[in-house]
Amino acid sequence: MKFLGKRRPEVASGLADASRPAVARAVTTRQQGNAAEDRALAYLQAAGLHLLVRNYRTPGRGGGEIDLVMRDRDGTLVFVEVRSRSSTAFGGAGASIGATKQRHIIFAAQQYLIRLPSPPPCRFDVVLVEDSVQWLKAAFDAQ
Repeated sequence: MKFLGKRRPEVASGLADASRPAVARAVTTRQQGNAAEDRALAYLQAAGLHLLVRNYRTPGRGGGEIDLVMRDRDGTLVFVEVRSRSSTAFGGAGASIGATKQRHIIFAAQQYLIRLPSPPPCRFDVVLVEDSVQWLKAAFDAQ
């Protein structure tokens, strides 16, 4: 039975709320991304890195974003891209960082470095969050 444009009688009377179990809301992509970033951050902090900025975005349009900007024990500034996939289809999380994504991260890193009086040594790391956490140090260069 279809109810086009009308509320079902049990919903209108409020009976549906009491008689039906609550339906769990699906986790959004943003929530999944935040959870992956939280996991990656905890992993990197346990390895001795110090968080400087989370979700650094360049000003204006057409910029980029860096998930985590961290400092390593030796003083190296580490720009971290966190990638998560629920499936390994299409190559999994690691395969999702193509040339365009790398250019956006490099651009955002350049904008971040412009603000510093004397830029330290830098590197671009990637943390893959799937069933486990995998840290790829110096995953790509700013070439």
